[in-house]
Amino acid sequence: MNFDSTDIILSLVKIAIVVGALLNVTPIMVWVERRGSALIQDRVGPNRVGPFGFFQSIADALKFILKEDLIPAQASKWLYTIAPMFGLIPALTTIAVVPFGRAFVIPERIVFGHTLFAGGRLFEPIAADVNIGLLLVFALSSMGVYGIVTAGWSSNNKYSLFGGIRASAQMISYELALTLSAVSALMVAGSLRLVDVVQHQTGYFVLFNTIKIPAWNVFSPAMFLSFVIFTVAAFAETNRLPFDFAEADAELVAGYHTEYSSMKFALFFMSEYMAMATISALIVTLFFGGWDIPWYDEPATFFGFLLSAMAFVAKISVMLFVFVWVRWTIPRLKYDLLMKAGWKVFLPLAVLNIVLVAVFIANHWI
Repeated sequence: MNFDSTDIILSLVKIAIVVGALLNVTPIMVWVERRGSALIQDRVGPNRVGPFGFFQSIADALKFILKEDLIPAQASKWLYTIAPMFGLIPALTTIAVVPFGRAFVIPERIVFGHTLFAGGRLFEPIAADVNIGLLLVFALSSMGVYGIVTAGWSSNNKYSLFGGIRASAQMISYELALTLSAVSALMVAGSLRLVDVVQHQTGYFVLFNTIKIPAWNVFSPAMFLSFVIFTVAAFAETNRLPFDFAEADAELVAGYHTEYSSMKFALFFMSEYMAMATISALIVTLFFGGWDIPWYDEPATFFGFLLSAMAFVAKISVMLFVFVWVRWTIPRLKYDLLMKAGWKVFLPLAVLNIVLVAVFIANHWI
């Protein structure tokens, strides 16, 4: 096996890991959301299909597959059909530049007389390690709004159109604060590569010469405001409560996907949870040390990779639970308050935070 084919195989393995994990996010999170909301509201939740209702998501998927796929007579059929795909593409592509574990060296092996990984091969757990990592994330994620707007317009339904217009205004407003709050993490790391951002957070803050605190950005005095702004903007970007104005059922029936059914509706459903997982992975990478395990130096071996990958998944799981927790705790805001908060509160705070971080960096305080 030659050098090129080995690289191709390793790349395919990384892509399979990332795509496989994202495809499993939706059924798992549907179950977590239903059981979690039931616990919060003192209900039972799904408990018939499988143990603790765990197979309810599979039953839902089967229902979506078997339901009739209806297309409104007055809809723009071509745009109506391709709109759900626009939501999946950003979620599947942006996660590619996020490192999901510690790099390790694959030792040389001989299989059936062929030498594999001659001299050892470095396995970096990231599907696409590019120098403009975070810039690529924001460039791709900004395309997600096109699917929502296209779905709202092509349905030829006034409620769907209102939902699409709301989504476009909401995402444009909060994308500015989201991007600017992430810039501070890049300033501290001195690189756009998310691998470098994680590496910068693998040390410790030492307090009183004895207490070691992980050097994650969320624990930095200059970066905590960035974390708050980024997290709030993430809720707005993913259309989650208290910012789900694009599909506010009390006002717009179901918003931009009112006219959708069967697998087209399921694709919107999948894209929402995949976007949640992607933005959670970004929050963990930028502010919670990524795959770093606190107070433990992961060895550069396959075992160290497994431990770091498990830590990364555990951190993402906590963030995903926060998304569910907030949905069933905080009521939906008024739309005018959403827009005022985006332009008059979070955008100025994001700009101010960049100045604050620059001052800390100039004085070598971080």
